[in-house]
This record gives sequence, C-alpha cells and structure tokens, in this order.
Amino acid sequence: MKGFALIPFAFLFLYVFLHALDYVESSSGLQNPQWESGRTELELADINGDGNIDILSIGDHGSPYIGTQEHGIMVWFGDGAGNWSVFQNGNFGYGGIAVGDLNNDGFPDVGYGMHHNYSSTDFGDSILEAALGDGTGQNWQPWDDGISTGNPDQWGMFCTDLADINNDGLLDLGANSFGSGDGIHIFLNNGDGTWTGCFGFLGGNSTMEFSFGDVNGDGNADFAAAHQYGTVYLGDGAGGFVLADGNLPSAGIMGRYGPSLGDINNDGAQDLAFRNANGGVEVYIYQGNSTWLDVSGTLPGSGSFSATQLCDMNIDGYMDVVAFGSGTTQVWLGDGGSSWTATASFATPQPGTYSAFRVGPDGDHNGYPDIALVAKEGDTWSAINNLRFFKETSVAESLFVFPVYPRGNETFRNGSVRFIDWTCGVPAGETACITLELSTTGPAGPWFVIAGNLPNNCRFQYTVPQGISSANCYIRYTAATSSDTSSAITSAAFTIGSGAGIDAGPASRTAQGRGLLVRPSVGAGLFAVHVSTSGTDRKRVSVYDCRGGLVRDLVTVVGSGDFVIPWNRKDARGRAVAPGTYFVVFDGETRQENVKIVVID
Repeated sequence: MKGFALIPFAFLFLYVFLHALDYVESSSGLQNPQWESGRTELELADINGDGNIDILSIGDHGSPYIGTQEHGIMVWFGDGAGNWSVFQNGNFGYGGIAVGDLNNDGFPDVGYGMHHNYSSTDFGDSILEAALGDGTGQNWQPWDDGISTGNPDQWGMFCTDLADINNDGLLDLGANSFGSGDGIHIFLNNGDGTWTGCFGFLGGNSTMEFSFGDVNGDGNADFAAAHQYGTVYLGDGAGGFVLADGNLPSAGIMGRYGPSLGDINNDGAQDLAFRNANGGVEVYIYQGNSTWLDVSGTLPGSGSFSATQLCDMNIDGYMDVVAFGSGTTQVWLGDGGSSWTATASFATPQPGTYSAFRVGPDGDHNGYPDIALVAKEGDTWSAINNLRFFKETSVAESLFVFPVYPRGNETFRNGSVRFIDWTCGVPAGETACITLELSTTGPAGPWFVIAGNLPNNCRFQYTVPQGISSANCYIRYTAATSSDTSSAITSAAFTIGSGAGIDAGPASRTAQGRGLLVRPSVGAGLFAVHVSTSGTDRKRVSVYDCRGGLVRDLVTVVGSGDFVIPWNRKDARGRAVAPGTYFVVFDGETRQENVKIVVID
C-alpha cells in the first residue's frame, strides 16, 4: 500500500471540503398561503427545469379552502437564493406528494394521496392520483385511471412515493394511509395513463410516512412505511412484497414513527432510521434474511423527536442522521458504523409540533444538502402550521461536484428507472450545468455520455440501458461554469445487469470485475472476506487502518477460484483491534481493490 492510493474517493473528499455545519433560515415567500394545522408532506425538486430547487405540497388540514387559501398542488418556486413564490392549481388537498417523470417525456410529473378529495373534476376527486406536468410546474393533466384502494369508506391516503417496481422503465406509485383503515397500496404504471394494483392491504393504524428504496441491494424496489402492520417490505421485482422487519424492536399499535432509508455502511443496500417509542432515534443495518444490526450507538435513546431523515449532510461519504420534533432539528454525523456525533441544531417556535420534514437537495448551490419542514407554532388556542426552509451557510469558494447516488455497490437492473443524484458547489455569480457519463469497465473509463448540459438541480431520472452486464460500473459527474470545470466519480463500483447472477444482492455476490466483498461490513466479531480471483499471479489480502497502516496480512492467494477468508478482528500480534474504520485490500499484479469495513464494540 502506497500513501492513500487505496482510500476511496469519498474518503479523500473529507479533507477537501469538510467543515462545521451551520444553518440559517431562508423562507422569504413561504408565508403565502397561510397554513392551518395537521400533517402534510413536502417534496424538494426542480419542477420547472430552471436548475433551482422548488418546494411542493398539497397542504395540511386547511386544504382546500378550509379557513385558508391552500388548495390543490402548491409549488413554491425557488430562485436559488432562498426566495420563494407560490403557484396553486386544483380544488383538493391535505396529504402527500411525490415527483418523477411518469410518461418519460422529460417533464416532471406528480403522484399524490389525500384526505380531502373534494374536486368535482377528474383532477382531485380520488384519494390517490397521478398527474402529468408540462415543465412549468403550473399545469397538470390527470393520468390515473385504475387507481383505487378498494375501500368504500375512502378515509384517505397520504405520504406517497415513486419507484420502478417491476423494472420496466416506468415509475410506479405507492402510498400509506391517512390515520387508519385504508392500509398501504402499490400500483404499476402501464405507460398509457392506466394503472394496475400489484400489492396492498386494508386496515391497521398509520402515522403516514412512506418511501421506496433498495434495502437488500438486489436492484428491486423495496419500501419503508410507518404502519402498524410493519415497516420494511422487500420487493421481488414483479410487484410483490414481503415483510422483513425481523428482529427490529416492537413497532407498537401505531407502527414505527418517522422511518427513513439510507445506506449507512456503503454496501449498496439501504438501511433504516426511525423514531422509537421513547422519542429517541434508532438506526439499523439490514443483514439479510430479515435480520437487522442495531448501530444506534451514541444516538439518544429517548427525547421528543418525531421523524428522521438519512442524508450525507457534510458530504464526507458517510450517511448522517437528521431528526426533528418539538421545535428542534438535530444533525448527527455518521462514520459508517455506530458512532454518531451531534453537530448542528436549530430551533423553531414552540410548540413545534411535527407536520412535515424533508432533507436532501441543495437549494442555494453551495454544495450541501438543505432542510425544509412544516411545524405547528403559536399558543394553545391559535397555533398554526408554518413552512420553513433552512440552508447550510457555507459559501462555495470554488466549483466542486459530489456524487450522492449511486454511492457504490448498488445494483441497477437493466431497463429500470433509477435516479442519479449529486450536489454541486458553485461560486457566487456563476451558474453550473452537469454532464453525466457511464463507464462499465472501471474508474479509468472509457466513458459514455448519459446526459449533458443538465441543469444543476441535484437529480436526473435515468433509464438503465439494456444489454449491459458489469459489476465494474462508475458514473462521472462533471460540473461546468463559464470559467471552470470540476469532475468526480462514484467512490466504488456498482453493478448493472439482470438475471440470477444479481438476484441475491451484494451480500452473496462476487462478480466479474468486483472480486472482493466483506460480510458483514459493520460488525463486532468475525468478518468473512469473499475473494474471487483469476490468473496465476500471487494476490495478497490484507487489512489496513484508516491512516494507511498495515494491520495484518490475512493470506496470499495463488491461482484462480472463489475463496472465503475469515478475519477475527485481530492484528498481526494477535491483539483485538479497536473499534473504527478499516480497509480490506486485495493486491494483485493486475488488479487492486479495497473494501471499507467498520469494527464496532
């Protein structure tokens, strides 16, 4: 090992950009219209394609026109400097919303679930709907034939999300119920304005949250929901889902509050955070076979939080936890394991009752994720909701781009729709555009353009090409202004492919070009190092600490084959290593790979 040659890109990024996080409110224009009270959902997306993040909602209990001027799909258009202006369309509301291109015409569309389906037209007369946009964020065409929950009482649906459930190149729709009774429902997009139900159930209590992700890393969409009947459901790629809560702590009669998904240990599979029954924050890493590892570590076991979000807030390559409740927002920085460091926090007026919480895209182009929330504020008899946006305060002194998703080790199914995410810091007075390129043969390329001259809005909807089968894929992100360019690539390889070779997910896969895997990637006991080799040269497998110091040579492999090498977390002198970050390194004459692992107590 020479210097830091084996350290992933994201780890190097830490030394260049890491600083103390801080946030300032930037809510000019968000006071219109006045809200009422009750839950809602926010979406942060560039709905009109101008490169600036906008805020979308269909409002709270006051929508539509119940003592307020809230109604329909509300878009607060952002100017990239923290100023917002609202446009509303529709006579319905009180619910959740999601954004994505449903018909692949290049314009963002919406799916939404509601309690107040009061419209007399097709636009807003059902409790779960989809509508096409025209690129302005102001006009919507209903596109929802066949969406029905099968419940004659129709109490209401709420938080909503979009993902390609069956990997056919079309975003599908899922939602959790409002309160109780209507359950969870998933619908497949037929591509012509009609939808077919593929999964769902009625009954059970709900606290509304719902989001898609890939929990077991097999490239099929899974979901997490705040529901009495369970939180995490794994998808089979055809529209079916099975519960995988396993050994998670008891959910209680209302389900686990405020769940969110994110890849804690950078193994390509998303993990789970939620608010526990005592108001504290817990994080669990999925281990396969419906088993979970508690990595809550130093997070508070009790408190007054209501919801969580997983996001790399300081863009150091490790997922962080953000929680909100009772007027307090708190960020804990992660290290890929169970150590969490409390950092930035801020307060909103009391009582600060949680109504909505969204963390993610960068609203002011400084390169760091920002925070939007809705909370109830005021005295007991007149408290109302307020929408607030908080931007991270640092200033981009030079142009940089940081890959957010994929992070490495993910699986993308051929023909499916996935999202490519980034964040980009742009010096004041400059405007950046983004080019995305794909390599299927490693970080040296060659590179093939996915899309060019994109607005710097942190997200691109990607239809994964057919005919690619590679576990050595990388995406290169290039930001360009009138005077500068900056590039970065994903920090580790991810897989594009289909078929039985990837069905088991990364936990049991060693594929062409990706010959080193370690399971678990976070653990306190024995680690299993999976090595796939070819050729006749000698290959050394070793463990290094995060400073580049050799901890132990595990084995020298000669010849070809698949090998499993145990490491009992001991160094060359037989001493147990301290908790922390380590790198397992495969060093051959023609190929060198490394995998980050985290040792915990």
